[in-house]
Amino acid sequence: MASAAEQLASNISWSAFSKATELKKRIMFALGALIIFRLCSYIPIPGLDAASVERMFANMGGGFVDIVNTFSGGALQRTSIIMLGIMPYISASIIMQLLTTMSSTLAQLKKDGEQGRKKINQYTRYGTVLLTIVQGWAIASGLESQPGVVVDPGLFFRFTAVVTLLGGTMFLMWLGEQITQRGIGNGISLIIFAGIVAELPGTLAQAFELTRTGQMNVPVLLAMLTGAAALIWFIVFCERAQRRIVIQYPKRQQRGGGMQGEQSHLPMKLNVAGVIPPIFASSLLLMPLTVAGMSAQNSDNEFLLTVTSLLSPGQPIYIAFYIALIVFFCFFYTAIQFNPEDTADNLKKNGGFVPGIRPGTRTAEYLDYVLTRLTVIGSAYLSIVCAIPEFLISSAAIPFYLGGTSLLIVVNVTMDTVSQIHSHLMAQQYEGLLKKARLKGGRRR
Repeated sequence: MASAAEQLASNISWSAFSKATELKKRIMFALGALIIFRLCSYIPIPGLDAASVERMFANMGGGFVDIVNTFSGGALQRTSIIMLGIMPYISASIIMQLLTTMSSTLAQLKKDGEQGRKKINQYTRYGTVLLTIVQGWAIASGLESQPGVVVDPGLFFRFTAVVTLLGGTMFLMWLGEQITQRGIGNGISLIIFAGIVAELPGTLAQAFELTRTGQMNVPVLLAMLTGAAALIWFIVFCERAQRRIVIQYPKRQQRGGGMQGEQSHLPMKLNVAGVIPPIFASSLLLMPLTVAGMSAQNSDNEFLLTVTSLLSPGQPIYIAFYIALIVFFCFFYTAIQFNPEDTADNLKKNGGFVPGIRPGTRTAEYLDYVLTRLTVIGSAYLSIVCAIPEFLISSAAIPFYLGGTSLLIVVNVTMDTVSQIHSHLMAQQYEGLLKKARLKGGRRR
């Protein structure tokens, strides 16, 4: 039998959206912020020759450049002030989370509640600034190595480019935080989502144009579209999959004199980490490759040429590193998100237990057992979704990027945002019911 909350959720009418004033404000704020993000992607770094930049990216087209360009919403190819995107912030978050597990001081800060969280966020921002300066300097040097791209090469150009890129990245970080606080959904994920979605129409148009001109076969196009649809279905299926662990509560005395025990479920998602592992893995792999690719294009450095060749998307070494990073971050982020010991302690304090499992340590071990096996399946699912399309795109020599990582991010962010909108509507319906109950109670008096 469905609970009262499930019955209420099933009865939610989307016509109630027109009455949800606060929700509409949040959605409009998020849309406005994403429009500003898109406008920023068209503002170029000062001191560059547009025609030379276009020729440079035409020669570098394909591989990691297309992937980074997709994630940044085309900002990389336009050498925009936000061409680094949100990747430095993501990299700084990875480093900070790793340090938290290794440093007792940072671990204690994490346990200090809101104050500790603010301190860790402050350290993450400092790390973002440092990483942006390093990556910005490397990109400025790479642009200078290209003939005719920089109008007036020198220290002044590098300084202005670094300051511009730093300002763009910090603005995006701030914009993401504002979307999270005052909008709807996760701001950082929505910015990446907006960049990918903005590039999808152009990618599809390119695919149809290549098919029209005969450069790509119709069966290849149909197979690609069918595969994308099947992949979206598979992602939705796996993201909604969960293992429900039965939780039994002690029998309590009822009004009629009988004893009745309560039963509930502890839902454990198949993919607890969500889209974090692919985003983290892409961040660690692609940005260094982009910098190396810019430096190696007109360079005789055999080492750089070999590295960029072997680590190009679709190559076996790249796919192996990508899968390894996805698996690592699946286990790492899941361990951060879900603590079996804390969950077992909370169940014990509330009198709950798993049938057949002794409360306390045994319950924690059982939850860890289930979580580990779910994470193995979840990491395999993410690896399949993200890595196999990369290999197929490379094998079929498709001259544009439409990978599983992009679809995974788009589907996940869409589901998460719709879920939050649904939660806001359900909360509003609860408030309406409570107001009616108060009015009725007042009339009876």
